[in-house]
Amino acid sequence: MIMPSRAYTADTDLKLAVVTDTDIVTTRQEGRRFASALSFSSSDLTVIAAAISEIARNLVSYAGRGEVWIRQAERDGRRGIEIEARDHGPGIRDVSLALQDGYSTSGSLGLGLPGARRLMDEFEIQSEVGKGTVVVMRMWTR
Repeated sequence: MIMPSRAYTADTDLKLAVVTDTDIVTTRQEGRRFASALSFSSSDLTVIAAAISEIARNLVSYAGRGEVWIRQAERDGRRGIEIEARDHGPGIRDVSLALQDGYSTSGSLGLGLPGARRLMDEFEIQSEVGKGTVVVMRMWTR
């Protein structure tokens, strides 16, 4: 794990291990700081932090552990943030079902993945049973 710093530059990439509830909080806070350095609005900072929290919670709840990478994204002259969550857990049998509001295999409210998808501008998920899951989310500055 790279120890998070408090000052970010355009060439900074963060890699954060997510194993405990404390790691979820740290990852959310560091993501918010990173997004702030990219000049996102305060309301966008709140949205980004919420999306990070949802995917980090899934790492702990379903895979037991994982990693979150936070980096600057650029495309067609636009600047944004990219958050990638990766685990080597059990994977998701039916991704389309997991993205439906209210679906849960653990008795939760089933709002994590679909909520994160709604919050961000772009959301991609790949999962393979027995091998793990990768979620990539992006938000672009306005």
